[in-house]
Amino acid sequence: MSNQFEVTHGLVEPLGSSLHLNGVNFSLYAPKATQAYVCLFDKSGHSEILKVAMNINEGGIWSIHIAPLNTGALYGFRVEGEYNPDNGLLFNEHKLLIDPYAKDLFGEFTWSERHYGQMPIGTKSTVNNAIDIPKSKVSSIDSYEHKKPNHRWSKTVIYECHVKGTTCRHPKIPKTLQGKFLGLSHPHFIDHLKSFGVTAIELLPVHAFISEQFLTGKGLQNYWGYNTLNFFTPHKDYLVNDDINEFKQMVKELHAADIEVILDVVYNHTAEAGNDGPILSLRGLDNLAYYRTVEAQPNVYINDTGCGNTINIDHPKTLQLVLDSLRYWVEVMGVDGFRFDLATILGRSKAGFSSAHTFLQTIAQDPVLNKVKLISEPWDIGPGGYQLGAFPPPWREWNDQYRDVIRRFWKGDEGIIANVAKRLHGSFDIFEHSHRGPLNSINFITSHDGFTLADLVSYEHKHNEANGENNRDGHSANYSFNCGAEGFSTDEKIAALRLQQQKNFLLTLILSKGVPMIAAGSEMAHSQGGNNNAYCQNNRTSWLAWKDSQLNHSLTRFIDDALKIRRAHSAFKHSVFLDDIDERFTVKWFTETGDTMTDSHWHENSRQFLMYSLLDKQNKHALLIVFNANKKSVSCQLPPSPINAQWQMVLSSVNNASLTTHQDAPVEISAQSSWVFSANLEDVANG
Repeated sequence: MSNQFEVTHGLVEPLGSSLHLNGVNFSLYAPKATQAYVCLFDKSGHSEILKVAMNINEGGIWSIHIAPLNTGALYGFRVEGEYNPDNGLLFNEHKLLIDPYAKDLFGEFTWSERHYGQMPIGTKSTVNNAIDIPKSKVSSIDSYEHKKPNHRWSKTVIYECHVKGTTCRHPKIPKTLQGKFLGLSHPHFIDHLKSFGVTAIELLPVHAFISEQFLTGKGLQNYWGYNTLNFFTPHKDYLVNDDINEFKQMVKELHAADIEVILDVVYNHTAEAGNDGPILSLRGLDNLAYYRTVEAQPNVYINDTGCGNTINIDHPKTLQLVLDSLRYWVEVMGVDGFRFDLATILGRSKAGFSSAHTFLQTIAQDPVLNKVKLISEPWDIGPGGYQLGAFPPPWREWNDQYRDVIRRFWKGDEGIIANVAKRLHGSFDIFEHSHRGPLNSINFITSHDGFTLADLVSYEHKHNEANGENNRDGHSANYSFNCGAEGFSTDEKIAALRLQQQKNFLLTLILSKGVPMIAAGSEMAHSQGGNNNAYCQNNRTSWLAWKDSQLNHSLTRFIDDALKIRRAHSAFKHSVFLDDIDERFTVKWFTETGDTMTDSHWHENSRQFLMYSLLDKQNKHALLIVFNANKKSVSCQLPPSPINAQWQMVLSSVNNASLTTHQDAPVEISAQSSWVFSANLEDVANG
C-alpha cells in the first residue's frame, strides 16, 4: 500500500492538514514525543491503510507530505513517547488522536475503555481505540467573501438560541432542515427574527462536542454542547448532508437578512476531562502544554472550570491554537463575533486574572479579531474568578448584576431602588472606572442557563429531577416567583399576572441602557417545566414548541413594540454615561407625586416605584418610564413634559391598557406594571 504514495519531509506550517502540490501536508506540535505518525484510513474509516513516520523540525513540530492525496482523506495521529502519568506525560502510541486543527471529522465517537491510558489503573493500556473515535478529515474551504452586516453595538439586539432546540419542532420548516444550521437560515425562521427586531443570533456551542460518559450512562446527552472535542469542526449533528459548508451557507443567508452570527465558544476546557479522563487529542500530544496542572504536581489538573481540566492559555502553542481557531471561524466561516464561556480563565495566569493578560492583549492588536464582537462571561470558579467590569475595551460583558437586581425588583424585594437605577442606566458603577460605557454591558433577564422567562414567573423552586441528580444541580438563588401557584395553572388571574410580569421584564430590559440579550423562547412563553439546568435535556423540555398559540404571540408583538421605542430614541444609542452636565440628554427621577426624588427617597427601604424621564434636547423628544413593583396600584401624578407636548401613553405591560393623561390629573398605575409615555408619539410610531 505504501508504494502508492510518495512521502516527503513536509512543511511545518500551517499546523494540521492542508492541500499542497498534488498531496496533503501534515504538521503536528508534539515536542516531547520521540516519534509521531500519520495514520491514513479507508473511506469507511474502519481500516488503517497506511502509517507513516513524521519528521521532527525546529520547535518540536513534526511534518510529512503525502501524495497523491486530496480532500476527504481520513487520518489520525499516533505519538510515541514516555508514558508517566505521575509526571504528566501521557504518550501512548495505541491511542489514535484527533488532529487539534482538523477542520472536519468523520464517524461517531463511542465511549469505551479503549480511550483510557491506564487499564486497569496503573497499567499502560495497549488497546487500540481507533474503532471508537472519529477520524480527522482533510478539507479545504475558501475564505468567506460575502458582505457582513457590521451592526454597531448601539443597534445590536441579541437572540441567544440553540441550533437544534430552536427549530426542530417548527412546523413550517422542512423536516430535513429542522434542528440544523440550515433551519436557522430558513426564511420562516428569519421572518420570525425580523418580526420583532433581532439583529444578531448568539448560538450555543457549535464546535464539535460529545456527551460526558456519566450522562450517557444515565441515558442522557450533553444538549448545550459545553464539552468540546475539536475547536475547528462544526458539530456534525447540525448538518443535513454531513457537509461543513452548510454552516457557511447559514451564515451567508442570515447576513443577507441583515442578521449577525455570534458563537458561544468554549476555550476554557475540553472533553478530555480530569486526571482519569480519556486520551483523545491534546492530552496525547503535549498534556503539560495544553492543560494547567498544580505546581510541582504535574499529575493533578487545575480545575477552575468545574469540568475536570483547564486550558493552559499561557503556553504559546495553546494560545496559538485558540487564536487560529477564532480567526478560522471569522475569516473562513464568516461569523461576526464570539461569546467566551468562563472567560476569566482566558485572562488568568499563575499570578491571577489580569486585564493585560497576553490573550487579551493579543486579541486587541489582532487585525482580524479586534474588529469582531467580543463578549465575555466574566466569571469562573477559580481564585479571583468574578471579574465583571474588569475586561478591557473593546470587550462586552454578560452583566449578571443587572439580571439579579431586575429580577429582585419585579419579585418585590425591598431596599434595592438605587441599585435598580444604576442597572437601568448602564451600570456606570461597574464600567465607568475603566473608561467604558453603557454599551459594554450585555443586559439579560434569562439565558440558556437557568429558568426560562415563563418559568421565572411560574416557579419559586427549581425542578431538575429529570437530570438524575436528585434536584441538587442548578442554581438555587433564582429570585423567581410563581404568581400564586407553583407551575402550570388554569387560574386566569394567575395566567394574566404571569404574562404581565413577563412583559415587565422585557420592557425593563429593552429600555435599559446597554445591549439587550433575549433568550430564545422568551417571545413565546416557552417553559421547561421548572428545570433551571436543562443542559442534558435533549427533548421537548428544551425544544421550542411552536404551537399555534405561540405563533405571533403577544410577547413577540410586545418585544417589537418596545424595540421600536428603543430605536426611536437616541439616549439608548449613546455610548457614554449620562450625567448632570450632558449637553444633549437629561435624566430626571420622580416620586409618585411628580416631585423630584431626593436622597431620602432613594434610601426608603420600602420604595418599589420608579418614574423617570429621558429628554433628548437635540431632537426635542422625551420619554417618561414608570415601573410599579408594588402589589397595589399607585395613584401617580405625572411630572410636566419637558417639551411643548403632552405625555401620551405608548406602551404598557397591562393587557389592553388605555390611559388618557391630563397634566393636572393623577393617573392610576396598576399593581406590578410598567408604562411608557412619550411627548412625541410620531417618532415612536416611525421607529
